[in-house]
Amino acid sequence: MEITPSIPGDRQVIAGYGPKLFRISGLIYETSVLVFTDRTVAWPVAAFEDVMVENFADVQATTPPVEVLLLGVGERNLPVPIALRDGLRQAGIVLEAMDTGAACRTFNVLMAEDRRVAAALIALS
Repeated sequence: MEITPSIPGDRQVIAGYGPKLFRISGLIYETSVLVFTDRTVAWPVAAFEDVMVENFADVQATTPPVEVLLLGVGERNLPVPIALRDGLRQAGIVLEAMDTGAACRTFNVLMAEDRRVAAALIALS
């Protein structure tokens, strides 16, 4: 019995992560990234302290809109400042913050369930 979900070939799959790198759909990214179900782009955020609402313009511009945004904050989960969470909520974005590894795994699960998900992943140092 096959229990592995069938994932269309045009979907982004996070295959691995480590210090300053992500392996996504066969490509290596040596920076923080924004991962959508259909594409991955470099994200100019080096540390959790640098994250601002303005960093999510690409997420806000996505059509159809993203249902949930996973924020991989680094090696350990950190509380999201209220101003950031509220700013994203006002932009219609539901934010779920967690450590970067958990965000990678959760993205793959939600993407396989055909959810409109994106992940903003801060590269580990």
